[in-house]
Amino acid sequence: MAAEDTRVTRVLLAHVGSSARLIGARAHNEAQAAEAIVALLAQGRSVALVSDAGTPAISDPGARVVAAVRAAGHSVVPVPGPSAVITLLSAAGLADGPVLFEGFLPSRARARRERLAALAAAADGVGAALVLYEAPHRIVELVDDLLAHYGGQRGVVIGRELTKLHEEIALMPLDQAPAWLTAGPHRQRGEFVLALAQAPAADAAEGEPGAAAIDAQTRRLLTLLAAELPPARAARLAHEISGAPREALYRLAMSLPLRDPP
Repeated sequence: MAAEDTRVTRVLLAHVGSSARLIGARAHNEAQAAEAIVALLAQGRSVALVSDAGTPAISDPGARVVAAVRAAGHSVVPVPGPSAVITLLSAAGLADGPVLFEGFLPSRARARRERLAALAAAADGVGAALVLYEAPHRIVELVDDLLAHYGGQRGVVIGRELTKLHEEIALMPLDQAPAWLTAGPHRQRGEFVLALAQAPAADAAEGEPGAAAIDAQTRRLLTLLAAELPPARAARLAHEISGAPREALYRLAMSLPLRDPP
């Protein structure tokens, strides 16, 4: 049995009374694990690939193993199991329609914001919900970026530790998400899945506020703030000072020659 964390899987095996041999298949050793698994299959053995939670190879180690096994001519038989994305969507109550699943955004701030802007435009363009994964040490920054881009009223469903022991799911407007994350000592621990609701029909009909809503004085203010602050913070401060639409300020800030925070 190949597992991302053999310590976690060993508990499961002990629970069902199995003495199966365990192989570590983590992100940093995936290529070597794939070689070992292919060698076992060549000997006529069977190997099960499992994950700590969710589904193997979906924003989780396993894709290289699957590709190597197929390339060697062996069959890959999926056994349906828990999926963090499907778990969240089944409990979210979002409107019927398409879903755009990205997984993890880039870890660097500038790259994350640029990718988020592109994904948000693509999702809203087809009326899709946007689903993201995030690690605990970046969840606050991600929510801040989402607020700057969408504003506070877009609905978000936050799933924490889905398919695990301390699973938690909450639905709220985006502007309540920062308070939710700080409401308990464990709220910023574990792995997160976030689903951004589809754009409201009114937004689609009226269009989102654009750069034309920002006058020259506000543009200069934003430029000065953006020279010292990340785009999300610069847009938030410029909005508080000028009253200009925060979403439009954020998009304008993203187009300026900004630098990542240290």
